Amino acid sequence: MNNKKSVLGILSTIALALIMAGCNTVSYDEPIISLDNYHIEPGFKLDVIASEPFIEAPVAMDFDNKGRMWVVEMKGYMQNLEDSGADMPNGTISILEDLDNDGITDHSKVFIDGLILPRAIAHVYGGLLYAEPPNLWFVNIKNDKPVNKVLVDSLYADGGNVEHQPNGLMMHIDNWIYNAKSNFRYQMKNGKWIKEPTSFRGQWGITKDNFGRLYYNNNSTQLIGDYVLPNTVIKNPYYKPNATLNKTLTPDQRVYPLHATSVNRGYQKGVLDKDSILVNVTSACGPLVYRGGQFPENYFENAFVCAPEANLVKRNILTFSDYKITANQAIPEKEFIASTDEGFRPVNLFNGPDGHMYIVDMHRGIIQDKAFLTPYLQKHYADKKLDTIIGMGRILKVSHQNSTFKETIKIEELKSKALVDLLKNSNGWLRDRAQQLLVFKNDKKTIPLIKEITADIANPISQIHAIHTLNGLQALDYNILENILYSNSDSAVINHALTLLEQFASADNLVSTEKIISHLLQKNDKEIDLYIASTLGEWIPFSTETFFPLFMELSHKYKTEKAYQEGIINSLRSVEEDFLMFLNQLEKDSSETMLFDLLTQTINNKNKDVKNAIFTETTVGTDARTAGYKLYKNTCAACHGINGNGVDGLAPPLKDSEYVTESAERLALIILHGLSGPIHVNGKLYDLNATMPGLAGNPEFTDKDLQDIISYLNNAFAKKPNNISIEKIKSLREIKPKDGGTFSEKELLELKY
Repeated sequence: MNNKKSVLGILSTIALALIMAGCNTVSYDEPIISLDNYHIEPGFKLDVIASEPFIEAPVAMDFDNKGRMWVVEMKGYMQNLEDSGADMPNGTISILEDLDNDGITDHSKVFIDGLILPRAIAHVYGGLLYAEPPNLWFVNIKNDKPVNKVLVDSLYADGGNVEHQPNGLMMHIDNWIYNAKSNFRYQMKNGKWIKEPTSFRGQWGITKDNFGRLYYNNNSTQLIGDYVLPNTVIKNPYYKPNATLNKTLTPDQRVYPLHATSVNRGYQKGVLDKDSILVNVTSACGPLVYRGGQFPENYFENAFVCAPEANLVKRNILTFSDYKITANQAIPEKEFIASTDEGFRPVNLFNGPDGHMYIVDMHRGIIQDKAFLTPYLQKHYADKKLDTIIGMGRILKVSHQNSTFKETIKIEELKSKALVDLLKNSNGWLRDRAQQLLVFKNDKKTIPLIKEITADIANPISQIHAIHTLNGLQALDYNILENILYSNSDSAVINHALTLLEQFASADNLVSTEKIISHLLQKNDKEIDLYIASTLGEWIPFSTETFFPLFMELSHKYKTEKAYQEGIINSLRSVEEDFLMFLNQLEKDSSETMLFDLLTQTINNKNKDVKNAIFTETTVGTDARTAGYKLYKNTCAACHGINGNGVDGLAPPLKDSEYVTESAERLALIILHGLSGPIHVNGKLYDLNATMPGLAGNPEFTDKDLQDIISYLNNAFAKKPNNISIEKIKSLREIKPKDGGTFSEKELLELKY
């Protein structure tokens, strides 16, 4: 009996201990990160809300419908100066959680791992779209796990370099998903994925303003953008417009770092000033037009840009005039955020569901890809031990001191009417996600509520969201657009309505459309006139006698402005020859007009079947240095070393070798026909028994491959590039060693070529 009590007592104690332990298993340890050496504009606050060990090398993020952050971790990128490990499947997509609700990440869990250099995500259609080169995938989400994996595009990031592959995955107001470094857009409709051409845009990161214009950039240009809505002026496949697309918006590319930073080709004149401070941006990326509604009004639709090489984030003020846009430094010679922390690598910016701005800080010492890494920058990295900044990553939140606290809306829990109401919210993230969910849920009961918003001329941004939501629900009709086009709606709403009107082109709607256009022309609004010129292509075949004179009127009115002439060319698709005949009959001096020149150019392209490249290119392609690096890594590095330092007893160094730096022709001869020792490199004798074989007889290596190898060698191991043409390489194939084997140093140096 006593033994039984004793056993029961022990079991009770164990059970109690297990219960107590279970109650204390959740830890809320949150790393403390100092931001003492970070400077931000007065009135703003910078907070670290996620960091290692919860994330490493983040490059992109998105919020789910619960308000949680999902982060893309590109852990394999440049882990060291040798770039070893780049092909390791160690990339992840992680879900960050704040279980104690203090605004700082205290837990993370892996959604997908085993990825090689993942680069972008987007929560769309109730699941997750993500990019892992070369593929674009879509998965449904069940209990925070991926299910029903679908391949959307096997060529999404085919070819290219890790710094030059598509990314972004931004759902737009027109219900299409757009990308940077890509000429394609995507959409799921009736359960099927659609891929179609769009304008090629930028390099890393993409953003939009409230109207729907797209913004992007490249390494050396901090902000580029389109003056017009996407896909409005590219519908004529035989003409490539340039007056309204891919426009440089920033008049100068100046940066104002707080200290001397390490940048590629810093030895070139003009890259650094007398104090070794970077002058112009060299790695602009991750642009963001702020649309959160929590900053002061003068910050609304400001354009922020990352400059990771200079450890800063820029702020530009956008100015809209007619249809054009400019962007200028907000505060002279002062950045929005700047730091002396060389680990601070802002690579992407995002609006959040709480209205604040979020910075993705990769926090990696090396941010230059191996294919483009010069000896100069490699030495800087090594001397500063920047290669030791690894295994880290941060998400920073930017808020204003006067921001009102708003609890994150768990948008997935909202009922249909509440979602419709969000179309009127001041926070662009909430408007975007509400529209996306309304379309995805396909709840027809919301249609009357959304139609009410289309008539709310006091809120033009909401009107725009409403008509595109109806379009996504396949509930938009001609009458809704007609009412808007006759109303006193803002010109921005009118322009969206005009772009959507084309889908209703028919003989039945022709007369009423003619009246609408006549009414709009009387407004004498330059921006509306541009959209009239650009968006009537589907209507023209029904009545050339109506629209041909209209285009002539617009052409005369804006005879020196190319944007309008290109818009007309866009609308004249398929009837160019008819309009040229009309033009020649109407005007004796028609050949002296800009429209005539563009029209004949388009007809010539059509006759030769020369299309705008966006309709013919399927991949981004691979640049010479990247292709050359891959060939060098697989063919040459075993003997010469990945960093070109040579291998004792096997091969001499290539770094700063006169065989690389002095003559591209001599280098080509060595690669083609080989070289036997002994040889001298930088005055040192290398009496090696090994012979470097030539590649001339290897059918796997083309002349282009050899050109790419030389391009990489000159970039990686020489201070001054020496280019060589394919034709020259072909001719050098015929200059062979006398003995039929490989060149000796003596024979090679005596050659004339």
